[in-house]
Amino acid sequence: MASVTQDSFSVIGQPLQRKEDQRLITGQGRFTDDFNWPRQAIAVMVRSPYPHARIRSIDTTAARAMPGVLGVFTGQDAATDGLGPIPHDPVPKTKFDMKLTGPSGSKIFTDPHRLLPADKARHVGEAVAMVVAETDAQAQDAAAAVIVDYEELPFVLDQRDAVKSDAPVLWDEHGSNVFVDTWFGDKAATDAAFAKADHVVRMDFHIPRVTAVTMEPRSALGAYDAKSNTYELVVGGGGAVRQKNEISKVLGVAPETIRVMTYDVGGNFGAKNRVYVEYGLVLWASRHIGRPVKFTATRSECFTTDYQGRDLVTSVELALRKDGRFLALRCDNISNVGAHCVSLSPLGKGSGLITGSYDIPIATLHARAVFTNTMSTQAYRSSGRPEVNFAIERIIDTAARKLGFDRIALRRKNLVRRKAMPYTNAVGATYDSGDYEAQLNLSLDISDWKGFAKRKREAAKRGKLLGQGLGHYVESSIGTPKERAEITVLPEGRVRVVIGTQPSGQGHETSFSQVIADLLHVPVNLIDIVMGDTKIVRLGGGTHSGRSMRHAGTVMSKASAELIDKAKAVFAHLHAIPAETVAFEDGRFGAPATNQSLDFLELAREAAKHKLPAPLTDGLAVVTDNEMHEPVFPNGCASCEVEVDPETGWIDITRYSAVDDVGRCINPLIVHGQTHGGIAQGVGQAMWELCYLDPTSGQPLAGSFMDYGMPRADNMPSFRTEIAEVLSPTNPLGIKAGGEGGTTPALSVIVNALVDALKDYGVRDIQMPTTPQRIWRLIHDAASTPHKSV
Repeated sequence: MASVTQDSFSVIGQPLQRKEDQRLITGQGRFTDDFNWPRQAIAVMVRSPYPHARIRSIDTTAARAMPGVLGVFTGQDAATDGLGPIPHDPVPKTKFDMKLTGPSGSKIFTDPHRLLPADKARHVGEAVAMVVAETDAQAQDAAAAVIVDYEELPFVLDQRDAVKSDAPVLWDEHGSNVFVDTWFGDKAATDAAFAKADHVVRMDFHIPRVTAVTMEPRSALGAYDAKSNTYELVVGGGGAVRQKNEISKVLGVAPETIRVMTYDVGGNFGAKNRVYVEYGLVLWASRHIGRPVKFTATRSECFTTDYQGRDLVTSVELALRKDGRFLALRCDNISNVGAHCVSLSPLGKGSGLITGSYDIPIATLHARAVFTNTMSTQAYRSSGRPEVNFAIERIIDTAARKLGFDRIALRRKNLVRRKAMPYTNAVGATYDSGDYEAQLNLSLDISDWKGFAKRKREAAKRGKLLGQGLGHYVESSIGTPKERAEITVLPEGRVRVVIGTQPSGQGHETSFSQVIADLLHVPVNLIDIVMGDTKIVRLGGGTHSGRSMRHAGTVMSKASAELIDKAKAVFAHLHAIPAETVAFEDGRFGAPATNQSLDFLELAREAAKHKLPAPLTDGLAVVTDNEMHEPVFPNGCASCEVEVDPETGWIDITRYSAVDDVGRCINPLIVHGQTHGGIAQGVGQAMWELCYLDPTSGQPLAGSFMDYGMPRADNMPSFRTEIAEVLSPTNPLGIKAGGEGGTTPALSVIVNALVDALKDYGVRDIQMPTTPQRIWRLIHDAASTPHKSV
């Protein structure tokens, strides 16, 4: 493979401004709802008001007769037409994924996620019918006229209730809500280590649900062409190729008859990576009415029916020697997947990282996934890792305070050492590289950890409580293993790169261009990155799990090496010399037999003037595939300080710093931006965000921005961030990942700081989100209820 250059031309590692920003900030972006096709109709969903109800009948007579209505569709109609379920394929399957199983090692049950159910609704907001009309207002009116006769059924919302034998069952054909039940680690050795331990600390946590709240609501525009028997779909997502293949199975048609177009995406974070029912519905409706059909969710629909994140219940026990050495870890994790299992990535990825950054020699994990009458969960930024990181970092802080250790010294004693890399943890995950203690030291330095005592005294003079929190982290990045790059050097003087990833704000057009520029010695501004249209992009894994830069960088390196070899052959043909005598140095092709040298763009122009022999007939163009299963393990350390007003419970974050080992950093400007956004997302969950359901009715009570708290510019401090580069040995550029590290430790960092601020009140733990009301209650209940967790 081509290697990264280190000469004066090198642009890898440079903080270049993003190429795509000018287009986006001047209104030239191409988001799904920007597309409107002639004669398009509007689709509106009829949604269940109940968390669990049998559908006795659906009367569409009145709705069909209303002005502008073009069609009303039900689950029975979908079944009659033979539409299949969405093939989410939720079980992670790379060679290095944790191997989840059903109970007693059985095959994992896959529920049929229908576009419209014909039997029963399994969560509030599930679409049970679709109305298509000329206008949105007409569709909304007709949807209100659809009469659904429901038989309410008992429901279950919490995974702790769903595992019970007498819980209402969502899928009768499975007979239980528990469909993943797997043990990892060495149970006997763990029990023996706990029996010999000097200390055991136990904690129970619930990392609750949040939702992505993307700036662009989910939207889909679909059309069927009867003459060609083909479909076109414009949709915002994380991978057009995958969605094309899955939708083809739903419709029962060949994948090549579907064209999916994903251009600019206004936020994703995992919520848009998987197919939604509306994607298939607009195509199906278009086939019936002979016109394009468009659906755009309202913000309230997004809050209640976007795929959601987190929702893990975990019980953790840590065994310690009297000197503070960690001996063993015991965990019990229950993931709430909702009514339909969209992805088991959060449970699987979290399972491999329960020991975090620490050398814990023995561990046992009981991992389960259950169905509940809630919206489905899906991989959400740093899928599964913030949950288990929260558990290990919180229990370490608790152990330090309970047993009298300094929390930094306790971490330092137990961190995995650099010389131990590659390091295989107690449940079988092998960390590729890292210098965890160095990241801890840098974090302490940039946060001025030692100066905290003075700042705490100053805050106390103002009547405020200052708390200090820190959290180390390690996360994993695997993702779909296959990727393709097509590179063409055009005679017009540009380089065209077709790649199968899909950005939603990460700056791929810039960072990918930097890699190509470095490898081919072509200016960044002459490189065009093409993504998102399956008419052009035939293969690719999309964007998820921090895979894009690593997989794209690897396949582009491989393709560039092939292109250089091909260009040498072209140069040799043009000069009638042996190809083996041609060299590519400092961006130019040359040979001892000629005094002429050409760069890539000059060679493409010259080659276009000649008829090239096979296999050079397509000129300077290559198509290269790569399959890479090896995971990487980004890591780092974050810290913060929070100031609490004991009179009101109000919290101000006064400092936040982060150190992230991303492997080789292609563009520091972009990576710092990713870190800033990731911090805000993690802090948002820790302090404000919550998809709350009324336990008596199953109704979502956070259906708008009036009800769902969000991080804002005015409640975030100025961040201090540093990038560490310990290269990964798993890929030619040494890349790990840089998009999720800001989020992973943020939950534990904030809660650790708040518990520190309130330690004099006997507070041991705080349930997220740590709202001012919750903090106020802890403070004012302290006298009567010491050591309380709210």
